[in-house]
Amino acid sequence: MEAVEAIETYGIISLIPVLVVIISAVISKRALESLVLGTFVGSIILTKSAWWGTWFDYTLKEIGDSAYYIIMFGMFGAMIRILQYSGSALGFSDIGAKVANSRKKTMIFTWILGIIIFVEDYLNALGVGVAMQTLTDKWKISREYLAFIVNSTGAAVCILVPFSSWGILYASQIEEVGILEGMSGFTAYVSSIPFMLYAWIAVIVVPLFCLGVIPLYGPMKKAEERVALTGRVFPDYHYEGDEVEGLEDETKASSAWNFIVPMIVLIAVAIYTADIVFAVIISVVVAFIMLFVQKLMTLGQFCDHIVGGFKDMLYVTMLVLAAFVLQDFNDALGLTPYVIESVAPILSPALFPAITFLVIAGLAFATGSFWGVAAISFPIILPLAVALNVNPFLAIGAVSAATAFGSHACFYSDAVTVTCAATGLKNMDYARTAIPLIGLPFILGIIAYLAVGIVMA
Repeated sequence: MEAVEAIETYGIISLIPVLVVIISAVISKRALESLVLGTFVGSIILTKSAWWGTWFDYTLKEIGDSAYYIIMFGMFGAMIRILQYSGSALGFSDIGAKVANSRKKTMIFTWILGIIIFVEDYLNALGVGVAMQTLTDKWKISREYLAFIVNSTGAAVCILVPFSSWGILYASQIEEVGILEGMSGFTAYVSSIPFMLYAWIAVIVVPLFCLGVIPLYGPMKKAEERVALTGRVFPDYHYEGDEVEGLEDETKASSAWNFIVPMIVLIAVAIYTADIVFAVIISVVVAFIMLFVQKLMTLGQFCDHIVGGFKDMLYVTMLVLAAFVLQDFNDALGLTPYVIESVAPILSPALFPAITFLVIAGLAFATGSFWGVAAISFPIILPLAVALNVNPFLAIGAVSAATAFGSHACFYSDAVTVTCAATGLKNMDYARTAIPLIGLPFILGIIAYLAVGIVMA
């Protein structure tokens, strides 16, 4: 494919595919179709008359490059099925019920579990989402609210812990910029954690919502009212077909260890090998061995769950692949460098943190590419911060927190997609209910960065 100097050639036009995706999703309430439409528009802008061939080339290349994710999501689906159909998740819920013995305690327990599993946001979504379904259903907590709590402790917690996958990656990117002489990227990252203001606020507001200190509002309030009045934990349309099955009625709880041990193996192997696909495969094998020995699952049932898991995650996989293709077109059009360099002339020391957070957050939300946006942003933002005599740790904190916002809010991101798969929702269910709540820490984050920027200028 032809390489293009995107910034000089496309400029403001590079915004069009992203705008098409967002507007289409709002109107149609369908994420996958909106993403595909956005990739069509990106291809048309790039190549005009030969757009179909270019789109096909980009898509085929991404499918090949994303084989890792295809396997990962499929194995996630398999693990979810195994933990549910074997009664392992129910067994864990029985243990959790001894601690989470009220509605508020259940929500706080969910929040605490999300903080404990800080290594990787995928692990967070998978483990907490599956583990807490039965308990939150019991206490009439909507799946939309569960998804909000789970994803609020995803990337936001991961960037606050320097030993997570996010922390390690960002530390290496900071070190590559080479702007902080005599200091390792890890040390610089740790020094920036106090300035990741949005992430701190996003994590803190969750228990405030759960305890009623901050009342729910908007569609999430209506979702909770729906559960209170009808007992329906899923959106109403889920009950019109076969989407929700009476799994709990058919499944008996098995030992909680059948859930705990595979999850510990998953986390331990992921930490040791830094390979989440290998970790989930090992974890699934361990789960099967435990269940086979207890005569709770046959080899045939295990194979059926593997196939079924890949089927369950087909929509998830297609959604993430479409988002990756859109990212490729955004990169080819030069979206991120164009936006950052367009706002650079208006930056001042006092406004630098707030504008940096706002712009990077907008890019992360629009593109669904968080690590990619960070990789492009650090080499531009850090030299600008030094030139303007802005605290570089404040700049790092603003960029990191902004990408966490993208993971928290972007309805077609991989993090939201995995969260929805683990909680049994569609991405647009999450977008409709969670984004208005996420708006609170987002606004507070902007205000906090404005205040800190003025004080430290």
